Amino acid sequence: MNVERTAPELKPGRFCFLAPKTLKGRPRAEEITANHSPLFCQLILLFLLCAVFFSGCTRHSTKSELVIINGPEPETIDPGVLTSQGDGRIGLALFEGLTRYNPTNAAPVPGLAERWELADQDRSYTFHLRQNARWSTGEPITAHDFVYSWFRVLDPTTGAANASHMFYIRGAQDYHHQRMKDRDAVGVKAIDNHTLRVELAAPTPFFLDLCAYPTFAIVPRQIIEKHGDRWLMQRPLPVSGAYQLDHWRLNDKIRLRKNPLYWDAANTRTETVDLIPCSSGTTALNLYSTGKADIVWDKELIPSELLDTVRERPDFHNFDYLATYFIRFNVTKPPFNDPRVRRALALAVDKQRIVDRITRANESIASHQVPPGVAHYQSPRGLGHDPKAANRLLAEAGYPQGKGFPTFRFLYNTHKSHEKIAVELQTMWRDTLGITLEPQPIEVKVFYSEQNRLNYDLSRSSWVGDYNDANTFLDMFTSENVNNRTGWKNARYDKLIHDANAELDLNQRAGLLQAAETILVEEELPIIPLYFYVGLEYYDSTKIAGIFPNMLAEHPLRAIGRKKP
Repeated sequence: MNVERTAPELKPGRFCFLAPKTLKGRPRAEEITANHSPLFCQLILLFLLCAVFFSGCTRHSTKSELVIINGPEPETIDPGVLTSQGDGRIGLALFEGLTRYNPTNAAPVPGLAERWELADQDRSYTFHLRQNARWSTGEPITAHDFVYSWFRVLDPTTGAANASHMFYIRGAQDYHHQRMKDRDAVGVKAIDNHTLRVELAAPTPFFLDLCAYPTFAIVPRQIIEKHGDRWLMQRPLPVSGAYQLDHWRLNDKIRLRKNPLYWDAANTRTETVDLIPCSSGTTALNLYSTGKADIVWDKELIPSELLDTVRERPDFHNFDYLATYFIRFNVTKPPFNDPRVRRALALAVDKQRIVDRITRANESIASHQVPPGVAHYQSPRGLGHDPKAANRLLAEAGYPQGKGFPTFRFLYNTHKSHEKIAVELQTMWRDTLGITLEPQPIEVKVFYSEQNRLNYDLSRSSWVGDYNDANTFLDMFTSENVNNRTGWKNARYDKLIHDANAELDLNQRAGLLQAAETILVEEELPIIPLYFYVGLEYYDSTKIAGIFPNMLAEHPLRAIGRKKP
């Protein structure tokens, strides 16, 4: 049984837990205290504390060589359909693509393809697979495995949220949207067992980056066709990456074990890795401080009240990060179908107040969607904080001083920082515009489902760059992209993105992308960018090697290991 609990004020180096106030079928702790002797009470409370300790993200069996706190319980580790960064870390450890990430800078380097050639003005790739590439169960990995895996992603019945990543392949978008059913017209073909030909719709400078992304990794046809949706439950599970799945115990851990048949197994540094699901910053820090965990990814797993203190510690590491925190509007619902209303709400937000009071990790406020530092690109200026202009626009839309404006919901997944931001926005919009926001917390799995169904008014969102290019932050808002999740469609925006991705001149391409982002963040505003993330993770660099700061926060598990004493 999972028991919701709250930890008291943290003291470094100690575990701190509170017993739950109610347990089904048992008396409350305060009732025990009232009716029994002090010694009896102490024994009972000790029992309850132990029960809590061995539940959720604090339950462990034999410790592996490396223990990592990896955020919430994975929704899936299927690389074709996963969407979250935590799930992706596991997916890429198990399943590899044509390229893989260089651990030092997240650049694409040869993976299952040992080399490739470009032709037809950079529209055609010929990939040559490694002769020693094998599934963990011994079967050879072939080009036909890639054809199967990629068409599986493009099949709309698979429900791959990132299928649009493959739309740069000739014919892939029409095939996915069932406007064309001829598989031979899609630019993916196995020439022989070790040669894959990929033809693109237009030159795509970041295509090799995409090939390292989980969506492009191969999955085992021999298991999926036999077991369907239950394929991940089969043992042994054939994998193509550096690690095998030893076991997955819900609300406990995922244990990975080195894959001896991986083509680069000699350079996989750690034999076993445990990935612990945990959403509590206090619990994560307790586990780390007491030596129960070696690495904690993600800023959200640091208690916000301790940020100022832990940021100065040598085992807490900051780095620039391609990620944006923003708000989505459901533009299909009035009054948010009016761009003036959306602009008014954006202009009324004091973003500096949010990063100073809530996030407190020296984040930069965001007036545009693409983070600074993206290669070959400069964003437009975007909108600032202007309460007078906000009130003027709201009045023009028919709601002077907020009169007649309906109460609206702000959807967010349950996390303390999101809740604080929701409350801050509620205060800002009430005081500046006279309108009423109702915070609506919801569990993370339901949260994304509600976003996809457009069952919200406003919603918190974030996006981590899949590759170092402005397109990864802008393409998602094109009309047919499933990651749009706002209901917004703009033909001019779609054309600018399409033309930019067919443009070889980097300066002209940047100009097209900038024009598109201007529509997104200055004119139409289906979103409100709030701030750019700062990467923050903690581990002792005197003991752990193989983690390198990079703007994509990609840290391949195969490269991480303990330093020898």
